[in-house]
Formats: sequence, C-alpha cells, structure tokens
Amino acid sequence: MCEYCGCRQVVPIGELMDEHSALVDAGHYVRRDLGAGDHAAAMSRLTDLIAHLDRHVRREEDGIFRAMREAGEFVEEIDELEGEHRDLAETIGALDIDSADFATRVTALLDDLEVHVEREDLGIFPVSVVTLGASGWAIVDDAHAESPSFLHDATPPVRPS
Repeated sequence: MCEYCGCRQVVPIGELMDEHSALVDAGHYVRRDLGAGDHAAAMSRLTDLIAHLDRHVRREEDGIFRAMREAGEFVEEIDELEGEHRDLAETIGALDIDSADFATRVTALLDDLEVHVEREDLGIFPVSVVTLGASGWAIVDDAHAESPSFLHDATPPVRPS
C-alpha cells in the first residue's frame, strides 16, 4: 500500500484504503484456515469478508467511481475496476465448499482481490485526489453517508489469538 503521495490523508480515500487493509487481513485468516484444512472455518470467515466487500464495493462505485465518471475522468479505468468487482462477485457466487477445488478457488479469489486492491490504492485513489472538484467530493461524501464503513460497525470482527 502506498504512503507516498498523501492521498490517504483525504478522509474518504483513507477510509477506503483502511477497508482494503481490513479485507486483505481477513483474507489472511481465510488462507490460514484453508491451510489447516478447515474449510468450514474458512467459509465462515469468507462469508464475513464477502459481506464487508459488498459494502465496500457499493461505497466505491456510488462514491469515487461515480464522481470520476461524472467528471469524465479515467472512465476506462473505472469500467475495468467495476468489471473486476463483477468478476469477484461472480467467482464468489460460484464457490462450493464441497467441491474438490474449493481451496484453490478461494485462494485465487483472494489473490485477485489483493491485485485489485493494489490497482485502486496505487491508481484511481491518488488520481481522484487531484482530479475531483467540490461536486465530485460531494458525491463521495453522500455515498459514504448513505453506507458507512464497516470499520465503524458496533461489533468489530473477532480476530483469533
């Protein structure tokens, strides 16, 4: 994750990046469960990760992505990132805990998620900071108010010791 350009200091961007970190961290625990052969625990954690990912994607698409699209900025990149969101959702929908390749598919999903997160953190987020004007940030603020970050939930995710 980038810490060089200062975009993390812009509150909505910093919050989305913090969500990215939380999602990748949750993926680590899913990977650990898969490595231990505990598919049930992996699926339980993955279910929580997916719920958070769904909220996160909605905030991105209704906020930063919509604002960038309305500004006519980096629309092709936004299209690609939204396509990746759909691909992740499709992969998630096809997961079957009883399939022989469950662990392989989940690992590939988590790998794809990490690459996607990096593309956003190092690409569209820094770009948005220098391209969005007041109306763009108003769109972002409205989207974030409509769907607050899962990081602010009353009951934080439980981390194993």
